[in-house]
Amino acid sequence: MLKYFGNINTNTRYKIKEMIKTEEFYDELIQNGIGFFTGIPDSLLKDICAYITENTATDKNIIAANEGAAVAIATGYNLATNKIPLVFMQNSGIGNAINPLLSLADKEVYAIPMILLIGWRGEPNIKDEPQHIKQGRVTNNLLEAMEIPCFIIDANSSFKSILKEAVKTCKNSSNPVAILVRKNTFESFNAPSKRDYYLKSREEALKVVLDYIPENSIIVSTTGMLSRELYELRKKNSKHKSLDFLTVGSMGHASQIAMGIAMQKPNSTIFCLDGDGAAIMHLGAMAIIGQSKLKNFNHIIFNNGAHDSVGGQPTVAFEINFLSIATACGYQYVSCNSNNCIGLESQLREILQFEGPTFLEIRIKKGARKDLGRPIEKPIENKLNFIKNI
Repeated sequence: MLKYFGNINTNTRYKIKEMIKTEEFYDELIQNGIGFFTGIPDSLLKDICAYITENTATDKNIIAANEGAAVAIATGYNLATNKIPLVFMQNSGIGNAINPLLSLADKEVYAIPMILLIGWRGEPNIKDEPQHIKQGRVTNNLLEAMEIPCFIIDANSSFKSILKEAVKTCKNSSNPVAILVRKNTFESFNAPSKRDYYLKSREEALKVVLDYIPENSIIVSTTGMLSRELYELRKKNSKHKSLDFLTVGSMGHASQIAMGIAMQKPNSTIFCLDGDGAAIMHLGAMAIIGQSKLKNFNHIIFNNGAHDSVGGQPTVAFEINFLSIATACGYQYVSCNSNNCIGLESQLREILQFEGPTFLEIRIKKGARKDLGRPIEKPIENKLNFIKNI
C-alpha cells in the first residue's frame, strides 16, 4: 500500500505558505546520505534541479537520455557504492521508467533502493495542460500498482521529516521510494547565466524554415516550446495550418509519429521538427528512420543544448555529433547550420533536391518569448483537423 505524508486531499485546494528553499532541501538530501543525482528535468523541479547542477560535481549529477536510463544509472551507482541515489523526473516520465523499476530495481528482483523525486503535473483540481490531466489523475494509482511507497511534499510540508522517513523506508525495503512534488513547492533559484554562443532563437530559425519549405508540407512538431512557437507563427501570419500535427506530449516520439505518417503518405512531403533533448531521449528512432529509406521524410533538429521547456537544464547535444549519427543510421542527406542561420535558406532548398530521409541540425540559443502563447484548440481538435486535411 502507498504510504502518504503531507496533504493528500486532491479535492480541495491547499493554501501556499512559504516555499521550500532549494538550498535547505539539497542540504537535507546530503544529510540523509544522498549525493548522487540523475534524471530528466521537470518544470516543477526546475529550481531544485538547477541548484543541484550548480552545487554538485558533474560526475555526481547526470542528466540521462530518458527516465528509464536514469533508473539504470542509479542502479549502477547503488551496485558500486551501496548508497542511495536520487532519480528526478516528471510524472509523465514514469512510463519510460516502469520497465527498469519493475524488472530491475524492484525488491523481488535486484532490490535496488533509490529515491524517485517526481514532479506531479496534472494533479487533480490543479489547472494544467491537456496532456498532463490523465497522467496526473492516475499517478498515485500507477505507483500503487507498482507497489512503490509514496510520500508527498508541498510548500506546507515538514519536508525534513518526510525526507528522513522516505530514506528510512527506502533502506528498510531495499526498494524504490517515490516523493511526489506538488506545484509551487520549491522557492525560485536563479542559476548564474551562461553566455550563449548562438545568436538566433529557435523561433527565428523556425520562421526561416516555414518560409522555405513547400506550402503543402505535412509537419509534425515535437513537444514543448517548438510546437507552441509553430502555432504562434502560423496564427500571426494567418496561416494556421491543419497540416501541422502538434505533439503536445509523448516526448521523444515525434519523429516516429512522422515516420508512421510518411509511410502511408508517400506522395506528401513530411517534415519532423524535433528538439535535441527529445531526439536524445529515444535516439534509436533515428536508426529506424535511416533504414526506412523513406524518400519523403525530412528530419530537422533545433539544437539549443538544453531541455528548454523545463528550466533550460543542459543536454549533451553540443558535445555529440548528430551528423555522424544520422549518416551512420542511413539518412541520405545530412547537414548542420551552426552559423547563426546564415545559409539556412540554401540548406533548406538543398534538402528538397535529395531523396530522403534527410537530416538538418540547426544550432540555436536557449530561451523563448515570455509572452509565448499556447494553442487554444484541444488536442482532439488538432487531430480531427489534421486527419481531415491530409
